[in-house]
Order: sequence, then C-alpha cells, then structure tokens
Amino acid sequence: MKRNLSLLAICQALAFAGTALVASTSALVGARLAPTPTLATLALSTQFLATMLTTLPASMLMQRIGRRRGFTLGAMAGVAGGLMSAAGIVTGNFALFCIGAAGIGIFGGFSQYYRLAAADSVTPEQSGPAISLVLSGGVAGAFLGPIVATWTYSPEATPFARTYVALAGLYALSILFIVLLRANTTSTKVVDGTERPLAVILRQPLFVMAAVAATLGFSIMTLIMTATPLAMNAHDQSFERTAVVIQWHLVAMFAPSFFPGHLIRRFGATTIIVVGALLDVICVAINLSGTNLMNFWASLVILGIAWNFLYTGGSTLLTETYQPAERARVQGIHSLFVFIPVTAVSLGSGALHHFVGWRGVNFAAAPLIVAILATTWWFRRGQRHRFLP
Repeated sequence: MKRNLSLLAICQALAFAGTALVASTSALVGARLAPTPTLATLALSTQFLATMLTTLPASMLMQRIGRRRGFTLGAMAGVAGGLMSAAGIVTGNFALFCIGAAGIGIFGGFSQYYRLAAADSVTPEQSGPAISLVLSGGVAGAFLGPIVATWTYSPEATPFARTYVALAGLYALSILFIVLLRANTTSTKVVDGTERPLAVILRQPLFVMAAVAATLGFSIMTLIMTATPLAMNAHDQSFERTAVVIQWHLVAMFAPSFFPGHLIRRFGATTIIVVGALLDVICVAINLSGTNLMNFWASLVILGIAWNFLYTGGSTLLTETYQPAERARVQGIHSLFVFIPVTAVSLGSGALHHFVGWRGVNFAAAPLIVAILATTWWFRRGQRHRFLP
C-alpha cells in the first residue's frame, strides 16, 4: 500500500511539473503565435477541452484494462503532445501548437486519477490522507516545472521550443514509475453489485457539494492563474519573475496536502471548503490592491492554498457518493463536471484580460466564490442525507 502511494506521489510530481511548465509558458507562446491577442490562451483551453473529453472515457477504459495500462497510455499521449507543441513553436504554426496541447490534455485526463487510485488503495477512513499524500507530490513538481522552464528558455526566434521537448521527457519518465505499481492500484475491475441510476447518484446533496467545491474551486484557480502571466507581462515583469510566481503558486497548491486530510477528519470536509473559499476572497483582494511583484506572489500563493482546500474537500466528499460497482462511472462524471467550466474559463481568461484588464479578471471570480459559500450553507442545513426533488 505504501509503495503504491509513494509511486503515485512521484507520478503526481512529474505530472504537475508539466502543469507548472505549461502554466508558465503557454499563454506567452500563444501571445506570440496566435493571430489575435484574444486567442493567447486558446492552446491552454484546448488542453483543458481534451482533458474534459478524456476524463469519462479514461475512467471507463481503466475499469476494463487496469490503472497501470491506462496511466501508461495517457503518458504516451503527453509525450506526443509535448513534441508536437515544440514542433509548432519551431515552425511558427499555432494550430500545431494547439494540437500538441490536446495531447497534453489527454494525459491530464488520465493523470487526475492518481489521487483517486490512491483512495481506491485504502479503506474509506484513510481516503482523505491518501488523497492528500498523493497530491503532496505536486510540491516537488511545483519546484521542478518552472526550473525546467527557466533553464530551457532562450530569448531567440523560437523561445520555449526546448521547454516542450523537456516536457515530453518528464512525461516519458513517469512511465517508468507507472509500470512499478502493484496490483491493488493497477486494477479497477467492477465489483459485483447493483448500480443505481445515474440520476439518483447525481441528486445526492453529497455529490452536489463535492462537484461544486471541486469545480468552482478549480475554475477560480484557472481564471486567475491563466491570466497572471499576461498581467505580469503587461506590467513589465520579466519571464523569470513570472516563472517564480507560478512556481510558488504551485508549491502552495500542494504543500498543504501534508495536512488537509487530517484536518478534514477533525473538522469535516465542509469546514475546509469554507476556509478555501474565504482564502479566495483574500487572493482577489490582494490582486485588486496593486500590481507589483509582491502582490502577484502573495495572491497566487493564497490562491494555491485555497485550491488545495477546495479540491481536497470536494474529492473526499466524492468518495462517499458511490458504491464500489459505481466507482468508475461516478469518478468520470465528476471529472467531466470539473473540466467543462474549467475549459470555458481558461479560454475566457485571456479574452477577459485583453478587454477588461487584470481587475476585471478578479471581479469575475467573485460570483464563483459566493456560489461555493451558498452551496455549503445549504448543504450544512441538514441536506446531507436527502435527495434533490
């Protein structure tokens, strides 16, 4: 069990090293290659769209062929995507860069199940700490990704081409650890039992709360993080500074993973979700107060912690919504719910920054935060064990 959790944490580290690398560079590459500034984040949106379309098929496929084979196929798609992105940069072909982003997104559709594979490896009581342990692998990835991006960056005709070749290398390396996973995590075979209708599962307040926390928490993070490199560039901050801000943002996303599982056991998942939403309020307030380096750094650090609390809280609640026979389908549907709005937000973030600026991006996060708090209030008013009408 510990071996599998450690391997999954390493795979998580490599996956989020890629996330950090792409978050630091994709919008900047898009701003250089795209035919209009409003499409600067199109490649990142394509990546999220591919992840969205992959999540449910990936879950169902791994139910048939096992986690290990599924994770390997996803990593191979990521390798191909990284190489195609590099080719798009070298040739100045924005369409090819976006196609490469789709391959990276397919990998994302598989790799997000690392945390749920961890939960499947332990008892229900241990699922929160197991999810947190695997997500904590992102701390190493948060340091590694921007370091690789900075080392491979060169201000020449094709900046970041070598960066995406290195990205393919990170995904290739993850395959070496995936093949070492042992049986209890490499398989998601269906457990005998009667599956409830999907409508019954989705009407559970537990599922609604899990989906709202994870989906809106991820959307808020994507909205602000995606626009940050563009905002920093517009305020004359260097790429090296941008990479450092993104690096510490991702550290903050995963460093808290060492303890939220234990906090959830003590205070409950909804309390952690409320704290995450309030941290998002602080993030927006800092961004609205100024645009110097410390504002960007402090707000993105707090944004990362907020995401961790919301996503871990939502993921923990999700494990209580399904029976063993329903696991693959419910996990896939939940991931699909997460990435539909995240895809839209990632595309809209660049256009929003272009038309209304950095302040407008942050004001757009406000209704999402209110929605999280309102849903949590409704859920805690005794709705937990009822069904929606």
